[in-house]
Order: sequence, then C-alpha cells, then structure tokens
Amino acid sequence: MPSESVSTRAKRSRTVPPHKGPGARRRSGEIIDAAARVFAQRGYHGATTQQIADLLGIRQASLYYYFRSKEVALEIVCMQGVEEFYERARAIATGPGGASEKLAGLIRAHLTPLLDRADYVRVFLNERQYLPRASRQRIAKWSRGIERVIEGVIKDGIRRGEFAADTDPRLATLAVLGMLNAAPAWYGKEDASLERIADAFVRVTINGLANPKARPR
Repeated sequence: MPSESVSTRAKRSRTVPPHKGPGARRRSGEIIDAAARVFAQRGYHGATTQQIADLLGIRQASLYYYFRSKEVALEIVCMQGVEEFYERARAIATGPGGASEKLAGLIRAHLTPLLDRADYVRVFLNERQYLPRASRQRIAKWSRGIERVIEGVIKDGIRRGEFAADTDPRLATLAVLGMLNAAPAWYGKEDASLERIADAFVRVTINGLANPKARPR
C-alpha cells in the first residue's frame, strides 16, 4: 500500500485550500462532513453543491476552494471512509492476540463507524459506483487491502488450528464482509444496539470458522 494517506493525496491533488494550519484543516473537515451528509441523504445524483453550501451556511462558490466539483467531493468522501477502515483493520491485524481475537476485533471495528461516521459508511457502500472508472480503481485498491487483511487473519487462524482446516479463506472473507456491509442498510431499524449486533456477528463468524477439534469437550 502507498505510504501517503489516500485522503491526503486525493485532497492535495484535487483541492486548493485557501491556507494551511489547524483552522483550515478543521474547516476542510467540516465541509467534507457536510458533503458526506448530503450524499448519504440524497444520493449522488440527487445531491448538489448548493445543498452542501446551504448545509454549511456559506456561498456555493466557497466550496471550490476545497473541491472542484461534486464528483471530486464524492471521491474524497469515499477515500476517507475506506482509508479509515483499512488503517483500523491493519492495526488490529498486526497487534497482539490470536486469530479469533483479531477477527472479532476486525468485525467490531468495521461496525463502530456506524455510531459517528455513518454518512461516510453509507456513501462509500452505496454511491462510489457512480464515480468514473479511474476514481473507482483508486478506491478499489484500498478495498482490496481490507480484504487482504481479513483474509490474512483467517489464514493465520487456520495455520494455528483455531479455524477449521477445510475453510476457504477467500470465500470466508467475502462472507464476513458481505455480512458487515449489509448492516448499514438495516441498522437502526431493529431493536438492537450496535454492541449487540457486533456480538451476534462475532459469535456467528467465530463459531462458523472454529476448528471442531479445538473446541473444549
């Protein structure tokens, strides 16, 4: 993976901030947060830069200091969302603990942004398909990075004997991500906290992968 942060590279190459410093970074964050909210609520095609400006209480022209077009704003939102997922996942996978513990941590970390970054999650999952091919490819590299992290943990669990030897790591990874990425569509509609949902996902996943020979009798 590239050493430079994706969101930093995207913003550096596609935006023109008026000045540097903590204040500018904070304002830039507020503007991208507003873009994420509008995209999440209205979808890419239903959103306009005027709606983003209205949410912030600023002139539409002021947005062009931060991004040149609605398309660029969408890419930045998606990049920030996927970069955060990857960095969090990599920290868990390279940290202490066995494979089961790490996989449980990855599941919880994947769901946690629904508490305070739900707009970014939903935009990444639902709206990135409308980006041009080059933008989608940039984002896809980081999505594949997340897949590799999860798959690596599952492979390690098989080597350690924690997970069943006949587990297909690739298919298991896709199954876990499919379950996790479906959660934003119904989270909040069920009478269950995110903690309870995460606990259920962890049980289903770990029990499904567990090596029967390793289970206590």
